[in-house]
Amino acid sequence: MGKVHGSLARAGKVEPQEKKKNPKGRAYKRILYTRRFVNVTMTGGKRKVHTD
Repeated sequence: MGKVHGSLARAGKVEPQEKKKNPKGRAYKRILYTRRFVNVTMTGGKRKVHTD
């Protein structure tokens, strides 16, 4: 059987040139919101007590 396109050994070889930067302003607020509320409710099933 012939090989199909690229081998997995080569996956992810190129390093990212710069660090991924966090979004600023409105977009950043959106991330904070999802990190704080959306993710918390999913885990565990019981409501977590939110300590901030």
